This record gives sequence, C-alpha cells and structure tokens, in this order.
Amino acid sequence: MQVTTTPSTSPIPGKYWQWRGHNIYYVCAGEPQGKRPPLLLIHGFGASTDHWRKNISELCDDFQVWAIDLLGFGRSAKPKLQYSGDLWRDQIHDFIMEVIGQKTILAGNSLGGYACLCVASQCPEAAAGVVLLNSAGPFSDNQSQLKSAPQPTPVQKLVGKFAKSIFQQSWTRFLLFQYIRQPWVIRRTLEKVYLDKSAITDQLVAEIQRPSGDRGAFDVFSSVFSTPQGEKVDILLQQLTTPLLLLWGEGDPWMNARERSQKFRQYYPQLTEHFLTAGHCPHDEVPNQVNSLLKDWVLSLNKA
Repeated sequence: MQVTTTPSTSPIPGKYWQWRGHNIYYVCAGEPQGKRPPLLLIHGFGASTDHWRKNISELCDDFQVWAIDLLGFGRSAKPKLQYSGDLWRDQIHDFIMEVIGQKTILAGNSLGGYACLCVASQCPEAAAGVVLLNSAGPFSDNQSQLKSAPQPTPVQKLVGKFAKSIFQQSWTRFLLFQYIRQPWVIRRTLEKVYLDKSAITDQLVAEIQRPSGDRGAFDVFSSVFSTPQGEKVDILLQQLTTPLLLLWGEGDPWMNARERSQKFRQYYPQLTEHFLTAGHCPHDEVPNQVNSLLKDWVLSLNKA
C-alpha cells in the first residue's frame, strides 16, 4: 500500500485576483488538459483553499485544478458586507469567466457545495458539472417537517426568544467569536465531525484558526446572524442542467446523509452518488477515495 505524506504537509502557493475592489486569494496547479474541463474547488464555512491540499496535489496530475477562498474567508479580504449565497455565487461565476476562462467542474464542501450548486443552476454558462460533498442548504419542505415535530412549550419559546435576543448583541457575538477561534475549541469541533481523528493535525487546526486573526474576521462572523437564507436546494436542482455527483461522508453528525440523499434524488434522479466512511469533510478525511471517485466521474463525462 502506497502512502503519500506530501499532500498533507506541503503548502500550495497562490495568487490574488481583484474582485469588486477586494483581494481574492486562489491557487492553481496542473496544466490545461485540452477538452478535459478544469476543476474548481470551494471550501466550507471557516475553511479555505488549504483544506483542499490533499486533493489538489493528486488531481493536478490529470486536470488543471483551481481553488479559491470565498470573500470573507481564508486569505481573501474580509470587508463588512452582507454575506450570502448570491454574493459567493457571483464571485465564483466571475472568477470562472475572468480567470479560468472556460466551463468548469465545480466541487464544494458544505457551504461551498451550496455556492457551487447556485452557480451551476443559475449560471449554466460557467459550469460543466457539479460535485457536492456533504453540501449545505435548505429544502422547501424543511419548514413543514418542523411543523410536524412536537410544539415547544411556552417556557421553551421564552428561552428561545431570550437566546436569540442575546446573540443579536454585538458584545455577545464578540465573546462567542473569541471563544470559538481558540485552537482547542477548533480541535474539539473537528473531533466531532471527523471519524478519523488522526486527520486532525496541528497544521489543520492552525490553518482554520489563522484567518480569524485577520482584520474584518469578526465582522464576517457577526454577519452570519443576519445572512439571508438563499434559494432553496430543490428549486436549484429543478433549474440544474449539468451532471451532478454527490459524495457523502456518512458519519456526518451535522446532517443525515441518507435522508438528504433521498431529497436530492427526488428532484434530480439522474445524479451519481457514493457514501463514504467519513464525517463532514470527506475530501480531507479520505482524500484518496474522493480523488479517485471525482476523477473517474469527470473522465466518464468526456466519454459520454
């Protein structure tokens, strides 16, 4: 069995692109492959291009691979804005059109998956296909499901309203921000969402913690409490015309992968999917499996 350690230890140098007056960080590896589309990798909430190093270093042998830090994350600028799926959709679309210059396979984890789906569904001229890894985003029937659940008691409602009012206060959000950016808290959170604890290295913790010290990082965190929910996933799937691959870390404690899979199939039955023994971030936890499945799927599109 061959073990590769370089992907988990070698940083990938990047560049900056100006978008709407803001510095956007990205990395690129590999050469253009003719008719084979490039790949663009989009990180999840609180992560960055660093989270894809194990994938970029291997996939670049067969594809030109790009990864980008969403505005507000990683090494990209962190202006005081209202962040939303629409904002990141526009950023990714413009990056493809202005920098990559051709239709691209979009792959995203969690929040990044939702942003990729927005691009592929609403800006089809930019997408050759989309790969979602434990993708976030609400379905229209979420509310109806909540209504069928037991109704909260008056005391529970009161506590809920109190908690919500507390977190509307800037000082409370600041204290929470200072708490969750501590390395030991980051590590504890990762231990909840990774099945393989050995994948949680000091380097990984440091890479997630580092952007929280940037100017504007608190404003980005604070904006989460007022971010618009965005278009529902089922609506996006009904608009989608490109091939779709779903890769599920089945041990994800933040979402029920099997139930969520059924919803995706309901609205886009022609998708391809695989379930992996991993948590919320399968691309980082089982990169060899993800790389192999992603590569085979993209190459199969060229043969179709």
